[in-house]
This record gives sequence, structure tokens and C-alpha cells, in this order.
Amino acid sequence: MSATVGVRTRAGARGQAVAGMDRKPPLRPARVVLHAFLIATSLLWLLPLLWAVYTALRPYDDTNRLGYVSIGGHYNFKNFTDAWSQADLPHYYLNTILITVPALVVTLLLASMVAFGVSRFSWKGNVGLLMLFTAGNLLPQQVMILPLYRLYLKIPLPMWMSDSGSLYDSYWGIILIHIAFQIGFCSFVLSNYMKTLPGELTEAALVDGASVWQQYSRIILPLCRAPFAALATLEFTWIYNDFFWALVLIHTGEKRPITAALSNLQGQYFTNNNLIAAGSLLTAIPTLIVYFVLQKQFVGGLTVGATKG
Repeated sequence: MSATVGVRTRAGARGQAVAGMDRKPPLRPARVVLHAFLIATSLLWLLPLLWAVYTALRPYDDTNRLGYVSIGGHYNFKNFTDAWSQADLPHYYLNTILITVPALVVTLLLASMVAFGVSRFSWKGNVGLLMLFTAGNLLPQQVMILPLYRLYLKIPLPMWMSDSGSLYDSYWGIILIHIAFQIGFCSFVLSNYMKTLPGELTEAALVDGASVWQQYSRIILPLCRAPFAALATLEFTWIYNDFFWALVLIHTGEKRPITAALSNLQGQYFTNNNLIAAGSLLTAIPTLIVYFVLQKQFVGGLTVGATKG
């Protein structure tokens, strides 16, 4: 009898616990205000994008007749097809790939080597070396225009590497400047993550006779996929969207990346903002694809190792 009562008591307690878990917490005013604020902020951030899409779908005649802040008229994709052909976007997409992909790969590779050296080995200059790489990001790019421009003019390159015979007006010059500016941030993020990895991993590999290169390439790098994905997303976006260095260090318009191609849609006396909106949306497609493909790794890679270091 007592055993039966005990079973019923435990079953009743379990049922109450399950009912308590299913019961929703009370809706507090603070939570309502928080959700309303988040929704309003999201809409505020999406408003320029939505307005650009709306503007790109309208012919310029309707916008000129009714005004930019208006509803009505015709809607089609003619601005997108015109922007694709008039700005020669396929050619500039190729230019951007030739700049972005090598710069991204070399930056992550060199940054991982620096991070491995300063995080997995204890020596006197490791902190100073990391500070030196990170301090380069604190310099405004505009400060370096004149000395960098003169330096690029004086560094020779073979004609098969550059038509101008120097780093100036060449893809190599743009790739190098992106590597130089982005390697500090990547080294900082990767070093913080590598510090979270157990030291016993490299110690065991050292006992087994693994060299430093084997420890780096076979043990540490495979464990850094999450921060690599996060940095690849950020760096691809930053390098892809660069307009400043391409404008300063590339003279030939045919060599410039896709951000400079939008200037081809702007006339001397007339600017069709509907056409420019369509071209801007087409330009942003690759960055959106990269983000949506790597969004899970992007979020996870930014949070791991954030409290270590």
C-alpha cells in the first residue's frame, strides 16, 4: 500500500513539474518594451534597404513625375538589366575576385601563423609583437595616402605582373595593402581563440615527435574552423566593399573593383538614382551570399574565446 502511494506521489510530482515547464512565464511590461524596441530597431535598419529595392523597381519617369517619396506607377526589373550592362558588372566582378580572394587567403594564413606564435609559445616578445600588429589598425588610412603613393611608384614590378612597371596601378598593390591593414585584426582574434585550446594538445604532439609546423598545420588549424569562418565573412565584406584604396592606388578604370563600377552609372550632368540603386543591390549580392552561407560559423566564431586572453 505504501509503495503504491509512493508511486502515485512521484507520478503526481512529475506531472506537476511537466505542467510547470509547459506554463509560459508571465508577460512583463519590461519584456514588451524590449521586444518593441528590437522590432523598431530592426525595421529602422531595414528601411534603407527596402527603400533601395523599391526605388530600383520603379522607372525614373515615374519617380520624376510622382516624386521619390510616392507610391504608384509601374514596377519592373529594367533598372537591374540596364545596370548590369551599362556598368559592365561581370568584368568588375572578375576584378573584385582577383583582388579579394588572394588578399583574404593570404591574410588568414599569415594571421594564423602570427597567432600561433604568440599564443602557443611563451617568449618575451610575444605580447609586443601582437600589439605591433594590432596597432597598425589604429592608423587612419588617409594619413598614409601620400607616402604610400610615392612608395608604390618607386617599387618596380616585371611587366608580366604590372602594365605600369610598378606596384601603382596593379592588382598586386591593392592585394598587399589589404593584407597589411587586415592582418592585425585577424591575428588578434585568432590568438584569443588559440589561447582557449588546451596546451596538452601541442605537448602531446611534441612528445610524439611532431615538429612546430606539424603542430600548427595538423593540430591547431583544424580546430580553428569557427574563427576562420567568422573572419572570412568579415574580411570578405571589408575587402569587397573597399573603394578608397582602389580609387587612390589604381589609375586605370578597367582594373578597379566593382565598387568603382557604380561610378560608371553616374553621368556628368544627370544622375539616375533608380539605376544606381539597382546597381548597388546587384553589387551587394556576393556579400549577402557569403554571410548567409557562413552565418552559423560567423556567430559562433565571434563568441568563442571572447573571455580568454
